[in-house]
Amino acid sequence: MHKKDQAVLRRLKSLANPENVAGMARFGINPENTYGISIPELRRMAKELGKDHTLALQLWKSGIHEGRILACMIDEPDRVTPHQMDQWSADFDSWDVCDQCCSNLFDKTKYAYTKAAAWSSSKDEFVKRAAFALMASLAVHDKNASDRQFIRFLRLIEKQSDDGRNFVMKSVNWALRQTGKRNVRLRAEAIATARRIRRRDSKAAHWVASDALRELTSSN
Repeated sequence: MHKKDQAVLRRLKSLANPENVAGMARFGINPENTYGISIPELRRMAKELGKDHTLALQLWKSGIHEGRILACMIDEPDRVTPHQMDQWSADFDSWDVCDQCCSNLFDKTKYAYTKAAAWSSSKDEFVKRAAFALMASLAVHDKNASDRQFIRFLRLIEKQSDDGRNFVMKSVNWALRQTGKRNVRLRAEAIATARRIRRRDSKAAHWVASDALRELTSSN
């Protein structure tokens, strides 16, 4: 490791809060190699450090929970490769690292749409979660994308809606809701998709659809 990597990791360790780690574990966050540092604190560090692809790669290799979230915040999207995305997604072992990576970094790469589709049928729970977390993030952040991209995602959401694994099920629902909130046309498409999903003989699919429909058909 370079001196900068070591300095950042020492700083992270100095901010460790064991009480926070216990609290995070209650919310399904993997406590292994975790220091319990808040997201706002990590954002402050990221702002100080600035964008740095090399440092991001080193922080990811550390295996430290917060080091990996910080890596997602400082990496340079234009320098991220498909291979890196596959490597990092294979390392996901906690929903928050997965979601932070998708919403801070992966959705800004030129491979985002391709990877979201490719990962949607993964057998790995966190890689599959990443697919739908990425779809949700793109729905919020990519203001210039065409409706066609998201209609394609709705087909994938429908196809995978009966996966009952907790972290997958919640991300499928998230992607469905965010797609429907994008604009009037996609709201109608998402509602129609949710109604088809609700008819599937699957508890997971029924929950995904019913929860989304409550939000998408609300008058608010």
